[in-house]
Formats: sequence, C-alpha cells, structure tokens
Amino acid sequence: MTLRVGVVGGGQLARMMIAPAVELGIELRVLAESEGMAAKLAVTAVGDYRDAETVLAFAREVDVITFDHEHVPQDVLGALVDAGVAVRPGPHALRFAQDKIEMRTRLAELGMPQPDWAAVTGRDELQAFLDAHGGRAVVKTPRGGYDGKGVRVVTAAAEADDWFATLAEDAHGGALLVEELVDFSRELAQQVARRPSGEVRASPVVETVQKDGVCAEVVAPAPHQDARLQEVTARIGVGIAEGLDVTGMLAVELFETVDERVLVNELAMRPHNSGHWTQDGAVTSQFEQHLRAVLDLPLGDADAVADWSVMINILGGPVSDSLDARFAAAMEAHPVAKVHTYGKAPRPGRKVGHVNVAGADLDDVAYQARAAAAFFQD
Repeated sequence: MTLRVGVVGGGQLARMMIAPAVELGIELRVLAESEGMAAKLAVTAVGDYRDAETVLAFAREVDVITFDHEHVPQDVLGALVDAGVAVRPGPHALRFAQDKIEMRTRLAELGMPQPDWAAVTGRDELQAFLDAHGGRAVVKTPRGGYDGKGVRVVTAAAEADDWFATLAEDAHGGALLVEELVDFSRELAQQVARRPSGEVRASPVVETVQKDGVCAEVVAPAPHQDARLQEVTARIGVGIAEGLDVTGMLAVELFETVDERVLVNELAMRPHNSGHWTQDGAVTSQFEQHLRAVLDLPLGDADAVADWSVMINILGGPVSDSLDARFAAAMEAHPVAKVHTYGKAPRPGRKVGHVNVAGADLDDVAYQARAAAAFFQD
C-alpha cells in the first residue's frame, strides 16, 4: 500500500519534497494556498490553511500531515489531532516555532544557551532592558516574523511604539520579545531529524551568511571548526528536538560569539534554507529525511559526500527576463553547479532558487557556486 504524505503549504519546501517522494514511492499531496504555487506538481487541493474544515477534508486522504511552514493556527492543529490525524510535528511542538516568547521560555527551562531576553509589554519595560544592555537591543514580534521581517535593532524604546500600538489594538494583550544584541563572529545552523519512535540524526553544522535578514549563503561544514563545536551544536540540536518532541526536520539557527560561546537564535520545524546544500552534498537530503521522519521510517545517513558544499540563494532573480533564459549560459560556464529553481516569477528580494556546488577545495567550490548564481541576477 502506498504511503501518503499531506503537506500543508504550497511553497518551495513542499516543491523540493516531490522528487524524493517519487524516488521512495511515496504519494505526496499538497494543500496550497492558491493556484500556481511552487509545489503545483503535487497540489491536490487549494484552500485556506486557517480553516479547520478545509484542512480536515485534505487530511482525510493522507496517512500523515506535515508542513511547508509553521503558520497553521493552533485551533486547526488541535482539530486535526482530535480527529485522529497523525500531525508531525505536532501542535505541542509547533507552538514553540510559532511564538518566540514561548520558545525562549521553554528553551530556558531546558537549560539551552540563549541571548539575554525579556518579554516587554510597554515602552518603560523596553527602555529598562535597553538601559541594562548598553542602549541597544533587538526587538521581535513574537509571531509571524521570518526572513528578517518582524525584527528591529533599536536604541530607544519609542522605536517600537507602533508595534506596541498594534498589540493594544489586537485587544488580546501580549508582549514583544527583546533580546540582547549579540556580539557574534558568525552565524551557524544545526539540523536534526527525529522520528516518532525516537531515532535522531544530526547533520554537520554549517555556517550561514545573511543579507538584509535573508539567508544568502551556506557553507557545509562550517569552516574553522573543531570537534568541540560539532559536539556542542549537535548536543543543542538533539536536546531541543527531544525536549520539544519535534518530529521531522528541525533547524536550530545559532550565534557563535566572539568569546566562543554558542547561543540559540531561532528554530524552524521543517526543512530549512540552511539545509538546501544536502540535496547535492549529503548522503540523504533534508527533504528525503523529513519524509522518512514523519512516516517513522528509518532515517538516512546525514553525512556529507564531499569535503565542502556551498549553497547560494538566488534572491530576486533577473529583471530583464526569466530564470529559464539564463540556464544554458550558467550550465555551460559552470557544469559542476546544480541549479534549483522554485517556479516563481522574479521579484526584488524574493527567493526564486538556489545553486549548490560540492567538491574538495573550498575556494573553488565557493567560486563556482557564486559565479553560477550570478548568471541569474542582473
């Protein structure tokens, strides 16, 4: 009997699950928000993921529900669980990816290393935090932010007045998250796969480079690391996966500080941009691993297949023509590069694809990946 995985959300992460699903003989079905989305090849339903009846109708036709994003409301997730649907990751885990204050609170209970932080409900509390942390801090909206959205560096409490006003207008109360401005030397990401029966596999820790709050480049494994760093980041990743009862892929975004500490920045409970390199640089890609995990199948080897892999995001894409028009030139100039596109129209700042290159020499691998990606930008 064919196993059926239902993915809520029709974006590029669902799109990139299609190929490994075909290879594994899994039937992938996607509930998309609208027609023509990136995962259109596997879309079997179009509807509002915030509507319980819509999601329940979709879920009745699959063996397990998983996600392209973490935005499905808790009441919808609860309705799925109440109806006996296998939801992976479950609502009890996803709540920590949906609300950053809840995440920080739970990670503190688990003893995970974090920046200093506080939940603040007004200007006075925010100013007190600023005064105690050198006059600068990072303010985040607890829910809904991604790719740099909902994040501000502030030097005065008044700079968050509009967000406090929005909270007041919401009539439900609430708080903003404020964090110390970490003096970090670089950003890292640790991925972990975990299945319901408890098996866990950690991937190599990678270095990520951000541009305007969006991941622009990933180097795997993270350069200039020692055994201690991989041990520390893997322990953090596995500890969070087990402590939050995550099933599927978990990405833990991390700061490595100038004094060599490692602090947890953000969590994502799904395949993640920091793991796209695994499509061409690891024994088991994050997309295959996620499918295995949510179906409670034995996990694949997460090791790298080359000394180095570099992933470059194609952000925005060409202004003058389509990505398709650039393929031939990029392929001819850089035959070692693997180009992945998302079926999206170019638009400033939009993630429309990425390039992977794997090999033995980091300088050459990075050059090939960057130069191939440049063909798709103006």
